[in-house]
Amino acid sequence: MAVLLVLLYTPLQAQKVFDFNDRCKQAYHEIIQLKLNSGQQLLNTEKAQHPNNLIPYFLENYIDFFTLFFNEDPAEYKKRLPNRETRLELMGEGPENSPFLLFTRSAIHFQWAAVRIKFGNNWDAGWEFRRSYLQVKNNLQSFPDFAPNGLYAGAMQVAAGTIPDGYKWLSSLLGINGSIKKGMSRLNTFLQGKDEWSTLFHDEAVFYYCYLKFYIENDKPGVFHFIDEQRLDVVNHHLFAYLATNLNLNSQHAEKAEQIILGRNISAAYLVTPVWDMEMGYARLHRLDPSAAQYLERFIADFKGTFYVKDVLQKLSWHYYLQGDDAKARAYRQKVLTSGSTYSEADKQAQKEAATSQWPNKLLLQARLLNDGGYYRQALALLHGKNTGSFSLAEEKLEFAYRAGRLYDDLENDSVAMLFYKQAIDLGENRKEHFAARAALQTGFIFEKRGDKQTAIQWFQRCMAMKDHDFKNSLDQRAKSGIARCNNE
Repeated sequence: MAVLLVLLYTPLQAQKVFDFNDRCKQAYHEIIQLKLNSGQQLLNTEKAQHPNNLIPYFLENYIDFFTLFFNEDPAEYKKRLPNRETRLELMGEGPENSPFLLFTRSAIHFQWAAVRIKFGNNWDAGWEFRRSYLQVKNNLQSFPDFAPNGLYAGAMQVAAGTIPDGYKWLSSLLGINGSIKKGMSRLNTFLQGKDEWSTLFHDEAVFYYCYLKFYIENDKPGVFHFIDEQRLDVVNHHLFAYLATNLNLNSQHAEKAEQIILGRNISAAYLVTPVWDMEMGYARLHRLDPSAAQYLERFIADFKGTFYVKDVLQKLSWHYYLQGDDAKARAYRQKVLTSGSTYSEADKQAQKEAATSQWPNKLLLQARLLNDGGYYRQALALLHGKNTGSFSLAEEKLEFAYRAGRLYDDLENDSVAMLFYKQAIDLGENRKEHFAARAALQTGFIFEKRGDKQTAIQWFQRCMAMKDHDFKNSLDQRAKSGIARCNNE
């Protein structure tokens, strides 16, 4: 009897739950728009009122993810890293009959994988990625009807299907059977879903889908059609504004990127990040606008991270070099050697250039910047009347051939483009510059666009066969994606 009375009067620990209630949904929507403070306030209220609800702790990982991914502050990383283990343990206390038990853990690992890459911890990132994949794979088996499984499983399947040779260790480590076709199909299915969870996580899926469609499927027109068709809010939804800005910059639409940056809601409610200054600086530089420097210099002053720091410093050195301010050009080039990291291929390239005493040919540099911004006719006008014989150095002849080919390619004059691309390959196939490999890749794209898949594959293979050149891993990944598309894999 005494034992029974003790049991009756001993409060049992309340069961932890995954309750994605309306307040949590609202918090998630705030966070995914990068309104992190208002999202955190909602989560604080939820934690106070429902202390056994695990969803607020799960959503706090999104706040850490966005903060660290965009701003890369080492002090913030040190402060927030312990949250990872705490949250994973918390999620493990949830009910085993809930699909959120493994889904939340998978998402936390996925987000930390991306953060680890930003801080140069590629080995740890690989393990995070593997855990994320295995957990969502198990969740698919246990809860096949839980739609959000398709979001992460699809994205990871696509990514694993394109791991370049330089990262083969990661492929074997992960044990993932990658497939672009199957992964994109999963993401497509998720995006078309109308159930509660497909609707909730739709914006997040759009973000992954657009990047994968752009870089892996190489369907740039399709991406921008999708963005327009979905009527993505690039004014009040800062994650979409970043997505659209970044993709437009990387698709040679600098003017459009600038419009998006200037048009976004600048309320103090959004995450403050120097990334906007970097993007605006690039957009302005691509039209040779002198105001580019103020944005790039402000980025360097405010940014605490290392990704793209060398690249931005290189762009500043180019800017002052073209302006005729040799002292500032040399000073920024010197800073490239001592600042930032070489985690990205753009930063590696900036470091390599800074270590030389050679400066780019001014005419070719102007043409490149204009070309990269989408100002094709202005760039072509600079090169009018020139040929490889107009340049004395072997690397300048090579760059001219590639640049002329790329400009005609961008203006959809494929036949002339391929003549210049062939010239670039002949001149540079055994050199360290990336122009020959890129010319082979672009030639593959032309044949793929024409529907001649076999010839396209041959050019993609030729791109991959070129050894020890700049941007080797990223160009190989794009060529490998091209082969997979042509083989319908």
